[in-house]
Amino acid sequence: MTVNAQRLDAYVVGTRAKFEDLLGQMVEIPSISMDPAKAQDIRRMANLAVQVLINQGAEAQIVETGGYPIVSGGWTTGANHPTVTIYNHLDVQPAQEPEWKQEPFVFRKEDGLYRGRGATDDKGPALSAMLGARYAIEQGVPINIRVLWELEEEIGSPHFLAGLKHHAAIPKPDSVVVSDTIWIAKGRPAMPYGLRGLLGARVTLRTGSKDAHSGVTGGAARNPLAELMEVASACVDAKTGKVKIPGFYDDVVEPSKAEIKSFLRSGFQVRRFKEAYGFHTLRTHDPAEITRRIWAAPTFEIHGLTGGYHGPGVKTVVPGQGELKVSMRLVPKQTPEKVFALFKKYVARLNPNVKVEREGMLHPFKGSFEGPYVEAMKRAAKAGFGKEPAFIREGGSIGAVVTMQKAWKVPILFMGLSLPEHGYHAPNEYFDWGQASGGIKAFAHYFSELAGMGKR
Repeated sequence: MTVNAQRLDAYVVGTRAKFEDLLGQMVEIPSISMDPAKAQDIRRMANLAVQVLINQGAEAQIVETGGYPIVSGGWTTGANHPTVTIYNHLDVQPAQEPEWKQEPFVFRKEDGLYRGRGATDDKGPALSAMLGARYAIEQGVPINIRVLWELEEEIGSPHFLAGLKHHAAIPKPDSVVVSDTIWIAKGRPAMPYGLRGLLGARVTLRTGSKDAHSGVTGGAARNPLAELMEVASACVDAKTGKVKIPGFYDDVVEPSKAEIKSFLRSGFQVRRFKEAYGFHTLRTHDPAEITRRIWAAPTFEIHGLTGGYHGPGVKTVVPGQGELKVSMRLVPKQTPEKVFALFKKYVARLNPNVKVEREGMLHPFKGSFEGPYVEAMKRAAKAGFGKEPAFIREGGSIGAVVTMQKAWKVPILFMGLSLPEHGYHAPNEYFDWGQASGGIKAFAHYFSELAGMGKR
């Protein structure tokens, strides 16, 4: 099917005020899923989302999951037409960083920039996709478009599968498109076809009932922090990042040369990468090796070591207990269940007094690198942003994607709209009209492409 470019351009210009108004309303609801005190705000967000969809001519409803709800809706044009589901999430990260230059849940609009927590992750992209869908429907494109907005993505989607079991409210589509990922550089569209999995763990050791004076007990007392640091050192080489857990790499499949070439076509630059994330130095400065490491290789990371004294100066105590917070990013063919068993067994061998507890897990995902849906995505992204996208993998995790893959077994594609400078999970988050308007166009073209492919 052919999209009239002039008509679409006029629609995008005409819908800008609506986009800005809706994004402002959404940003000002602090839908923080990891904060139990914000449960009512999550419910407010769900109610607003339903109304937004209804106002765009869709049917919509709240689907209860046993946790936070899912908002499901869409437009139906015919039983013989293909059905695509758009997935986004409307919950957000906390915003307690001292670096915020404004109130994070007060929306600010200035020269095409939209500031506030959730603007780019993931409320702005959600609205862009929805408005692209509305255009396709208004133009009579023969396609059924479903919208699936989750409110637990930032806590690992623990009840998402329960929501998918409501088959009448959330029917199985022919394909899925996700808009919750980040480009590598402005002006260079990058669409992931893979996600790393995640395994989190707490590693604890208690050697006493309380902290003790090191001048009185030091030398005889065990130091749990020192012992936990020894465990950490035995698990990962701090300088290279190589994981030393026996069997950890057994199931890893290295990316192909073609995949690495596609990674490099994303516009990745070492200098920009360092600037975007505030790095002074890196483990390597080879672009191909960096992209392999951040998208297609597993990791072992230490996030925190707690116990003992954390105040100013030095308090000479031997801690009675300590805790190490760690996680492992996993790649396709690795499973968090197997890796956790390897990790727990290895730690028990290193130090039988150390306790290992799992703290959430997400399986990795790998989708299509070629085929008709990928070609449709290429054409749509070029229509929206002027360039064909590079196909990369994403270093992070989206739990709902793996759940949809297992439940539906349909093609899942990604059309992310965010940029590194937008501040995913960071203070001073923002989105911009350039990405939003290009996204609306790209989604409108993608739905037209899918309609042209017909029901499969």
